[in-house]
Amino acid sequence: MFFILLINTPGLYAQSVNKKQSMLYKDPNAKIEDRINDLISRMTLEEKIQQTNQLTYGKNANANNIQLSKNATSPEIGSLIYRSINPVFRNDIMRKAMNESRLGIPILMGFDVIHGYRTVYPIPLAQACSWNPQLVEEAAAVAAKESRLSGVDWTFSPMVDVARDPRWGRVSEGYGEDPYANAVFGVASVKGYQGKNLSDPYSIAACLKHYIGYSLSEGGRDYRYADVSAQTMWETFMPPYEAGIKAGVATVMSAFNDISGVPASANNYTLTEILKDRWKHDGFVVSDWGSIENLIPQGFAKDKKEATLKSFTAGVEMDMVDNLYVENLPQLVKEGKISEAQINEAVKRILRLKFRLGLFDKPYVEELPEKDRYYQPASMATASKLAEESMVLLKNNNQTLPLSKSIKQIALIGPMVKDSINLMGSWEGQGIASSVETLYAGFTKEFKGKATLNYAKGCAFDGDDESGFAAALAIAQKSDVVIICMGEKKGWSGENATRSTIALPAIQEKLVAELKKTGKPIILILSNGRPIELGRLDKSADAMLEIWQPGIAGGSPVAGLISGRLNPSGKLAITFPLTTGQIPTYYNMRESARPKLGGYQDIPTAPMYWFGHGLNYTNFTYGKVILSNASIKKDEKITASVEITNSGKMDGKETALWFIADPVASITRPVKELKFFEKQSLKAGETKTFKFEIDPMRDLSFPDANGMRHLEAGDFYLMINDQKVKFEIVD
Repeated sequence: MFFILLINTPGLYAQSVNKKQSMLYKDPNAKIEDRINDLISRMTLEEKIQQTNQLTYGKNANANNIQLSKNATSPEIGSLIYRSINPVFRNDIMRKAMNESRLGIPILMGFDVIHGYRTVYPIPLAQACSWNPQLVEEAAAVAAKESRLSGVDWTFSPMVDVARDPRWGRVSEGYGEDPYANAVFGVASVKGYQGKNLSDPYSIAACLKHYIGYSLSEGGRDYRYADVSAQTMWETFMPPYEAGIKAGVATVMSAFNDISGVPASANNYTLTEILKDRWKHDGFVVSDWGSIENLIPQGFAKDKKEATLKSFTAGVEMDMVDNLYVENLPQLVKEGKISEAQINEAVKRILRLKFRLGLFDKPYVEELPEKDRYYQPASMATASKLAEESMVLLKNNNQTLPLSKSIKQIALIGPMVKDSINLMGSWEGQGIASSVETLYAGFTKEFKGKATLNYAKGCAFDGDDESGFAAALAIAQKSDVVIICMGEKKGWSGENATRSTIALPAIQEKLVAELKKTGKPIILILSNGRPIELGRLDKSADAMLEIWQPGIAGGSPVAGLISGRLNPSGKLAITFPLTTGQIPTYYNMRESARPKLGGYQDIPTAPMYWFGHGLNYTNFTYGKVILSNASIKKDEKITASVEITNSGKMDGKETALWFIADPVASITRPVKELKFFEKQSLKAGETKTFKFEIDPMRDLSFPDANGMRHLEAGDFYLMINDQKVKFEIVD
């Protein structure tokens, strides 16, 4: 028997080679589109429909759940939400797909890598406050590498929903209230995740979400109706998505909300007419979790079959966890309501990503130990730097900060001082609390041998237990300065985390008021996932530092900013209302018909802190803005420049925010709109030139309700810092 097998082996091998060569889709040298078409031609309808299905791989990362999921998973499934960090499990399930399915189609592994995988970075809202897209791109690249080495090929990030209602918990996941800022940071994230080529070993596919208008859910209540006018959609919500599509993002996620009566996950206009026909996106759309079945309670579909029909024909190619496509598409094809050609087009889009990721040719990932995947020195340096530049010095009366070297006794009080889990924020990926550098650890390292730290928790994050007040007051009395570290738990922001008030719980505010009675300088360190109401706290605080939810490497940057070793450079990417009752308030609102009337009778109209606010420990002096021309034609460009001098005594970074105002137009315009920003380092005494090249069609035009852009002649204003310079566009 052995002899017979031996002499027949060459023949069997030749047959295998010939068979493989005849399968064009397995040829790594063939063109991707040819490989796709060849594979589609070989697939049964059932195999095609399986590609549109995404389920979860384990209820959580528990090994027992993962093993059960592996055994139960169909090898033909299109995608899994992969919740393990173990590349061995990933390769096992992939091996099942490659060896046990008829055609050997790899499974796409997705996961919510929102602001880091295991090395957790600041939340996206904080990242925008850094005004440093390069740092954000670097952080996304680190997240991509850690993800890919752990078995994840695809992240459901970035979120580029322009968010102006801080009651909405998911404001933490995006880049603030401005369309241009969301576009810039969204593109930076896409580039970081996807790298130069999706087939590179450390690249993963990105996903723009939530398409579209999700952040307008009524009252900030998640999953609700969004009354989005066509004009608002095009001028506010579409720009970040269009920028991401132009940057080559692989996928898009449809949203939960209605869009003026038509749910986003069944909206042919947005999903097909705009995304595919107008913008030529050749990737695919995945539904948000359960959003296809959600069409039923939304009143847009009578049952699961109709929900499937409406979502699929509108342009959602992959069904996240509903299993509705597998259950209903075969019957809908049989009834002639959906053609197999439509199925083919959807599946081609999914396969296209798998080929671009190189999964057909290299389906398995390297099985490295955790120490070689996570917390690498360069990754931690990026985490620390991004945390530092994201933090915003909101208030600094009488130069309370940085702390004087004469201070020898520091009181550290509050529920956030020794906290770890909440510093990571919501959607912390695979982050673990033990990896977090607490604020206390950062202060201990920063002030070792320089000052004594006196700690008391004071109170919990919420509740009414004041039993810790006495200890807090006692250490405050014996200290030179009181630093109170407070804020939100991680679950207070993120998905399904709407709050009726953005004020901190009363117990935290009461603790601050009691400590103010000591007469000692009060410094508030605020860690939160949304703007918070600071009106009452402001009366007690001499200085306030917003650190957001800084991830695992925030302790040392916070302490360094307090000591003066570091100079704050963050500026707000979202407005802080004075009270919850001011919502909505954002910097680029339209002017009132009666500008001096119509405000609140019981509170000021102006917010606590406007978009772009941020203090530092030096002085940046702006010279006079110089325009290359005061009058240009529509097809010409104009350059604006300004010299900025660090006239203080400390090195620092300044972000120049350039705004445009169009005072009179056929469609009324916001009072001003951010069009460009630039961040540079300036040494003490140094002067640098900041420039903005204005492209009229890009920077001065506006969209109508159909998304068509209009550039009108007339006067415009360029605004930066406290300067307002007029120029003209002529016909």
